[in-house]
Amino acid sequence: MTTEAFPDVRKIAYQGIDGDQPLGFRRYEPERMIAGKSMRDHLRFASCYWHTMRNPLADPFGVGTSQTPWDDGTQSVENACRRVGVFFEFLEKIDIDFFCFHDRDIAPEGANVAESERNLEAVVETIEAEMKKSGRRLLWGTACLFTHQRYASGAGTSPLVDVFCHAAAQVKVALEATHRLGGEGYVFWGGREGYGSIINTDMKRERRSLARLLHLAVDHKHRIGFKGQFYIEPKPKEPTTHQYDSDAATCLNFLREFDLLEHFKLNIETNHAWLAGHTMEHELQTSMDAGALGSIDANMGVWTNGWDTDNFPTDPILGAQIMRCVLKMGGFTTGGLNFDAKRRRESFQPIDMFHSHIAGMDAMAHGLEIASKIQEDGGLDAFIQDRYASWDGPLGKRILEGTATLGDLRDEAARIGEPDLPSGRQEMLEGVFNRFV
Repeated sequence: MTTEAFPDVRKIAYQGIDGDQPLGFRRYEPERMIAGKSMRDHLRFASCYWHTMRNPLADPFGVGTSQTPWDDGTQSVENACRRVGVFFEFLEKIDIDFFCFHDRDIAPEGANVAESERNLEAVVETIEAEMKKSGRRLLWGTACLFTHQRYASGAGTSPLVDVFCHAAAQVKVALEATHRLGGEGYVFWGGREGYGSIINTDMKRERRSLARLLHLAVDHKHRIGFKGQFYIEPKPKEPTTHQYDSDAATCLNFLREFDLLEHFKLNIETNHAWLAGHTMEHELQTSMDAGALGSIDANMGVWTNGWDTDNFPTDPILGAQIMRCVLKMGGFTTGGLNFDAKRRRESFQPIDMFHSHIAGMDAMAHGLEIASKIQEDGGLDAFIQDRYASWDGPLGKRILEGTATLGDLRDEAARIGEPDLPSGRQEMLEGVFNRFV
């Protein structure tokens, strides 16, 4: 008989906003229908293996505080496989359908490439068995190209071609593992693909090398028959001074420049958007306007802290802003809401894994409710459409079609006189979100 890691936790259920049980959903009602789909299908929640199972909750000033009684602290394959069983018990009890992983999160690095691949193979086999038993699915996989010391100066952008080879080897095997497990996507997160100082950096060469790694991955994807979506995840300046994937616009420009845009969409994270000096809405809208919004890392940062703190998203207004964008693009296809979020250092007990995810799931479910009501009301969208309505008239069409010259527009300005500017009503529109809370 298998011993449960969380024997005192039953499957988390919906209890309503007046529920008084700490382990229960107050907003997330999985099968409730909203805008034609269940909450479960709208939100497509995923838990990330790295923070949920592997984050020790350490910081630069102290060792980890996380209590993991199932983990013997070794880098053995046996320990890694035991950890997998705990994770799938957690997924089932928290009622999350998807998960995400890095190769080195799930399996220990070996003494050489071949041993690392054998370790990964053994753990993937265990994951595959757990997926068949539980019905849980892989949202996306990726390779950890930033932790090992060989990647101190980058992986795909390393000044050493030998390091590039190691990065390529990891991508190959991680992509194959993702394919084997039926992953719906595969993410490329730069990690250290940037520079600490441009004084010792050939930026043109590094960007070209990174593009080559991505093209190699696209080729291998077709070679093995992987049908999942490729993603780039924008991330600014941390841990490097500058990263080549710093925000959505930069990533899109990179993909266009190196003829990769048709093969990739973006995976947008709230904390990364904030660190880039943007709102999450800005990054989502930038991606959507390019037809390239694929998936979302659901977390948030701390405005007073210039670091990637990866807090769980607990603000329903932020959730509403995110889910309004998801609804506008017609919903997720291969993507979802991955909780790339970690418990606080003070929240170190195993039960806090449940409390943190419940808080995030309720906030995003509440956000979906608000976004759906705003969409149904239609007032906000109608205001925006009306604000730009003059561009739909004859003059606006002539300008956009390129049939009006500067001379024509000068004469038109003289005829019109000073325009009558309408108010942007920013505060009124911001209040719309509060109205539907």
